[in-house]
Amino acid sequence: MPRAKPSSKAPSALRASSKPPVPKRPTRGKPRAALKPGEKKPRPEKPSTPTLMSLLAESLRDRTFLRLVLSQPLSKSETAISKVTVRLIEVGGETKYQWTVRSKSQELHDNLTADELIAQTKSVFGVNFGDAHVFTTEADLTIRWNYGKPQKIKRKPPTQQPTEGEGHNRQKQYLIPAGVPCPFLIEIGVMLPSGQVRPAMYHKFRQINRYLEFVEDILPQLPATGPIHIVDFGCGKSYLTFALHHLLTKIHEREVSLVGLDVKSDVIEDCSRIAKTLNCAGLEFHIGRIESYVPSKHVHLAVSLHACDTATDDALAAALRWECDAILAVPCCQHEVCHAIGKQTLPGLTEYGILKDRFASLATDALRAQFLELHGYKTQVLEFIETEHTPKNLLLRSVRRQDPHAVDMTMRRESYESLKKVLGISEWHLERVVSK
Repeated sequence: MPRAKPSSKAPSALRASSKPPVPKRPTRGKPRAALKPGEKKPRPEKPSTPTLMSLLAESLRDRTFLRLVLSQPLSKSETAISKVTVRLIEVGGETKYQWTVRSKSQELHDNLTADELIAQTKSVFGVNFGDAHVFTTEADLTIRWNYGKPQKIKRKPPTQQPTEGEGHNRQKQYLIPAGVPCPFLIEIGVMLPSGQVRPAMYHKFRQINRYLEFVEDILPQLPATGPIHIVDFGCGKSYLTFALHHLLTKIHEREVSLVGLDVKSDVIEDCSRIAKTLNCAGLEFHIGRIESYVPSKHVHLAVSLHACDTATDDALAAALRWECDAILAVPCCQHEVCHAIGKQTLPGLTEYGILKDRFASLATDALRAQFLELHGYKTQVLEFIETEHTPKNLLLRSVRRQDPHAVDMTMRRESYESLKKVLGISEWHLERVVSK
């Protein structure tokens, strides 16, 4: 019987064992769902590419924005806008962005908020202009429109700085100089950690230094030795409270007991946190009303900055009762005298609402200054900060006279009563609260 040929096909078990199986790679995370028939494999997401809008929004958010220029008009029309420039300005104490449109025949201006600036820029870039130049304190950015493709962006070291601040610094040496890191200014957002003042906060930086100049002038009237006791009425966010503490403790190396008083618990909580972070010795913040606060020791300096309506009068009354050595007050809105003045008080002036309101504000501060003089304080009415930042720009600086008889009080009284008579006022809030 012929011998059978061996089969070329090995049994399945043998075939499986002839080559070791390749282990499957373990899956990470959730298993990928099987594609449905006709479904395309999804492409991996690409990281977002910077654009003019994202870079502009970032510079506005971080307060590093200085200037924007839109150029290279996409239209060749004779009436086409040739360029748009944007710069920082301050209007009524608020940061605005002046949008300036230039054409061959005219130049137009519009003051925008940050959100309005972003929307306006988005509406014209790639439609009217092909190039954008964003100048910040950190870099110069050039962005070119690329017709639907990713925008071409070039970044260079910064070539511009806040010109307004630099020019001002060249003319005047501040008590707190720009360019030198100041812990409390960094903490409240006025300075960058490098010491550079944020462009949008230059008005606040100038206001702080201006305030410290007023304090410097009255330092000789305060005790030369020992702790200086101060109460700041209606301290609010306490920018100037921290500035006063810095001036006395860091620059003059004096011991202080400084109390910031306000009715808003959230504000006091935040100020207390900052004071603890900065380790501000002798600085405390309390929740309370001006008329009910009782100091534990003689108060040398009373401060009231932008306390609303008659709260300024409450602060002045407290300072007079305590016989403080000096008083600094920046009044805010005051409606009592305005309501008391009739349309015919000064015909031709008080019949117009806006003029009556401004006149009443000045008249109220005049009454306050005269009243302080009557109570033995040499008083000055000074400009606190430029009116472009805030219309409430007057500061009353009063120093207690060593000899109250050095001034003819009879003449002072006659002047004060004469002003009240002209205004048609028999008694007002400050008189009432002092006499309590």
